[in-house]
Amino acid sequence: MLYLTSDLFPIFVPFGVIGFYRYLWYLIRIAASFTYRPVPMPENPTYVAFEDVTIIVPTIDAGEEFKEAARSWLVGKPKEILIITEEKMLKELQELANAVDPERIRVLTVPFANKRLQMSHGIKNTTTDIIVFADDDAIWPPTLLASVLACFEDQKVGGVGTSQRVQPVGNRMTVWEVLAAFRLTIRNIEISSSTHIDGGLPCLSGRTAAYRTIILKDPDFIHGFTHDFWMGKYQLNSGDDKFLTRWMVAHGWSTYVQCCPEAELLSTMKPNWRFLKQVLRWTRNTWRSDIRSLFTERYVWTTHPYVAYTMVDKLFNPFTLLIGPVFVARLMAKSTIPVSEGGYHLPWWNILISYLVWLFATRTAKLLPHLWHRPQDVIYVPAFILFGYYFAIMKLYALFTLHETGWGTRAGIGDASAATAAAAQADSARLQEKAAGNDPYSYGQTNNNPYQHQDASPFGDEMSPFRDDNASPGVGVPATPYRDSPTVATGEYNSRPGAHGPQVGYAA
Repeated sequence: MLYLTSDLFPIFVPFGVIGFYRYLWYLIRIAASFTYRPVPMPENPTYVAFEDVTIIVPTIDAGEEFKEAARSWLVGKPKEILIITEEKMLKELQELANAVDPERIRVLTVPFANKRLQMSHGIKNTTTDIIVFADDDAIWPPTLLASVLACFEDQKVGGVGTSQRVQPVGNRMTVWEVLAAFRLTIRNIEISSSTHIDGGLPCLSGRTAAYRTIILKDPDFIHGFTHDFWMGKYQLNSGDDKFLTRWMVAHGWSTYVQCCPEAELLSTMKPNWRFLKQVLRWTRNTWRSDIRSLFTERYVWTTHPYVAYTMVDKLFNPFTLLIGPVFVARLMAKSTIPVSEGGYHLPWWNILISYLVWLFATRTAKLLPHLWHRPQDVIYVPAFILFGYYFAIMKLYALFTLHETGWGTRAGIGDASAATAAAAQADSARLQEKAAGNDPYSYGQTNNNPYQHQDASPFGDEMSPFRDDNASPGVGVPATPYRDSPTVATGEYNSRPGAHGPQVGYAA
């Protein structure tokens, strides 16, 4: 080693210290991940799925894979599944729902495709204590719901996530799906270790995450969730899971993640180059959310300092990663100059081979948890190395294009501002009709309370501007647009843990 660094010893040693520091923290993460333990399922649970769980699935283009996913959800016996789609997709989604279970799957609609508005519409139509958001292709093990509900035995827990694996679209994984599987393996280690170290995590993944309904019914949450702007002028549609996670931290709720086979879902990834567009969207969301967490909201510094450290580390990661090949290229160029003229004493091929061996050895070590189960994927390690450098460049590109808020991989998703404006306009028009005494939905009833109707409304949710054509009037429609029993009891809404003594939620 001293021979390798003899020419530039003062330079190599500092870089070696940086490398040692980074891999030391990686070993700490591995150790924490191994010592992490999921919450065991209780013998007498407080929450049971058939009474306390509503699954909300915002989608616009669900296909046949939805049937497999929905059947896996129904094994856990939730009370209801709400599919929220845009109006023009109602027929197709209703046919899919009818093919699986028309009794427990209800399809609601919004005028425009907008994930956050779809989610908020589902929230307003929920009557259970626990909401589980799921992607339309997320396949659950039979024990997932019971495992997730176990975490809510702790009344301070407001949100729960799960571990994930990739489900190949075809008979075998493409290189893109293997890259996604590598990333998920690393992510599972990161979230389990951070949960074990300080109880936090950077994000409760939107592929499947559970929350207490009382938190999401808060009007402040719904407004902030559907009126989330970057730099005050770019309205966000994606990044919903990041917003939810930050809301938990900012409002004093704990989070947990169940990293275990009982709660490990399968999810499909883009099996082609469009996977890169997914990664770009996720990267922009991560930049925006981490910057807010660290420098705007700042709750994470005191609540979850280890998570704050990982966020800071990710800010500098693309720069430190790209320094390596630049430095190696400089040495290779210098090695072509004679030593007597100030050149480097090793030939360029020696430097290149040493660097490639180092890369392959260290990246393979990082992927050992994945390769233990799928050793055949070792042939994709070089692709993972190349993707790492591409990802570093992509992160820098994403940093300078944070104003781009489009979805990127799904056609038909409209502008977030336009969808929100249309929702507000529809709601305003209805309120004006009420004020004029010409409300077609009051059925001749005189009622000074705009939030309450004695007769059933044709809307599944009275205060929502979105029409639910297939909702049955009078069935499951509460007296208020927010089904908040704490409101009745206390006269105010408070979604902080412990605000209502030991009873947090609805079933209690």
